[in-house]
Amino acid sequence: MVQAARAVILRTATKSILLSVAAAGVVLLGGCADQGLAGMSRERASLAAPQDRDFPNPSSSILRQGTVPTTEALRLMRIGMDKDQVRQLLGPPHFSEGVFGVREWNYLFRLRGSKETEDVVCQYMVRFDGSVRVNGMYWRDPDCALLVEPPPVEAVQAKAAMTPQKLTLSTDSLFGAQGKELKDMPPEGRLRIERLANDIKRNFRRIYYVVVTGHTDRLGSEADKMALSLARADAVSKLLAQQGIDAKVIRVAGMGDRQPLAQCPGTVKTAVLQDCLRTNRRIEIEVVGEE
Repeated sequence: MVQAARAVILRTATKSILLSVAAAGVVLLGGCADQGLAGMSRERASLAAPQDRDFPNPSSSILRQGTVPTTEALRLMRIGMDKDQVRQLLGPPHFSEGVFGVREWNYLFRLRGSKETEDVVCQYMVRFDGSVRVNGMYWRDPDCALLVEPPPVEAVQAKAAMTPQKLTLSTDSLFGAQGKELKDMPPEGRLRIERLANDIKRNFRRIYYVVVTGHTDRLGSEADKMALSLARADAVSKLLAQQGIDAKVIRVAGMGDRQPLAQCPGTVKTAVLQDCLRTNRRIEIEVVGEE
């Protein structure tokens, strides 16, 4: 009886020790998930589009020269992919991304330009959600996207003269203070875009692509600025299409406040600050074609 009782006590004590060790292991693993290994933790990726400053310095890439991906691989990227699928298409990330809880992979690519130009160095970011599925893919330079998905137009002859022209319009004059859609555009704003469309058709005998890019000032939330810049650019592109510019060659981008022209002091939204930031609130229209 005494030996049987001792055996029961021993089994109970052993079970208690094992449970304690297991609980401690859970705590330690939880700490690693939050803090990462050797300080390599990364913050959770935001659903908002990344700013220019969110991309890592190219010189910190593990692959200093980057890699040359196939355009087909980049075109196959989709929301909802897991990390293994991304790795199969693009390879492992090119920067020191960390070990635990990584929600962001960054790449340094060299994309093929035309025969007359050198390779273009482009940075590409893939963000993952809480289920470790892709929830966003972003180019640091929107022009890089055009190298992967060129406008669906006729192939350009090697000797064809491509003449880019760029025009900048104030969104204050096109939309007023709050407008962002085509219906918000006053008659004088519509007239400017209509005249521009006629000039483009008159000056170019063939249009390869038109890029309409919206910009805002730095006031407001990041999400609101990105949405506003994109909505205004989209409104302008629709009016250009209504005036006879082929919608298939028009590309739209929203840059928010990433590329300011004016640097103005102050954080309080005053009339003086808003006036100083006026030049940052703009639409840029770039046309490439044959004159």
